[in-house]
Amino acid sequence: MINNDDHALVMLAGHIGSDLIQRGLMLTSAESCTGGWLGQVITAKAGSSAWYERGFITYSVASKHEMLGVSTTTLKQYGTVSEQTVKEMVAGALTHSRAQVSVAISGVAGPDGSTEGKPVGMVCFAWKMKDGLARSATHHFDGDRESVRRQAVSVALQGVIDLVHDAPPILT
Repeated sequence: MINNDDHALVMLAGHIGSDLIQRGLMLTSAESCTGGWLGQVITAKAGSSAWYERGFITYSVASKHEMLGVSTTTLKQYGTVSEQTVKEMVAGALTHSRAQVSVAISGVAGPDGSTEGKPVGMVCFAWKMKDGLARSATHHFDGDRESVRRQAVSVALQGVIDLVHDAPPILT
């Protein structure tokens, strides 16, 4: 259920929807540490079925491989929280959907789960369009588990907006 704290996130989702509808595009998402929160925010916006194709919640290592095709080599070499992994997640979400735009999130929300070089609050993102335009980033957030996850959803949404705005116009 969306609360008042998430109203700004739903508003961001609305901007994404307008941009995607205008371009005739659909979005898919691949989430790990946010556990579906991104999909929840998107679908809280009435009419999102016109531009949100599907979401993948791939919380376990196996699900990233089985559902999105993330290679076992990548997972072993870089771990689940890495830009290499989210790049494969975002590509896999496009491959296994009918969408043209994708976003992926994987991170350490805490309070446990940190490892050497991957502290609580570290979240990796990737965004990709079927035409090849792609980005990735790693952020380090402060706060408790809920705060880290909320910030991750916000960055993921803003990244979709930025990617779509930077994409070349669609010629009709």
